[in-house]
Amino acid sequence: MLYMILGIDADDSRLQRAASRGEHLARLEALRDEGRLVLAGPLPAIDAEDPGPAGFTGSLVVAEFASLDDARAWAEADPYIASGAWTGADVRPFKAVLP
Repeated sequence: MLYMILGIDADDSRLQRAASRGEHLARLEALRDEGRLVLAGPLPAIDAEDPGPAGFTGSLVVAEFASLDDARAWAEADPYIASGAWTGADVRPFKAVLP
């Protein structure tokens, strides 16, 4: 089943994001390589492709996991949480309708 993971950024998370971005991306790439990743990306704090110093307010990941518990465990183990970039993650079942 698909799950939505909404990582919630800490205030001024730019340094923590930068420090743990490589590890964070490696986990997403592993999901992609396993054919389980639908989409992933950051949520800019302003209406701009590159928010610059405004940074990000969080991240969205939609991926396949065996269960809600597995999706929560994956989110809780994310380097963005360990580094303090994310204050936490909201994990919910997701049903894709379109495209």
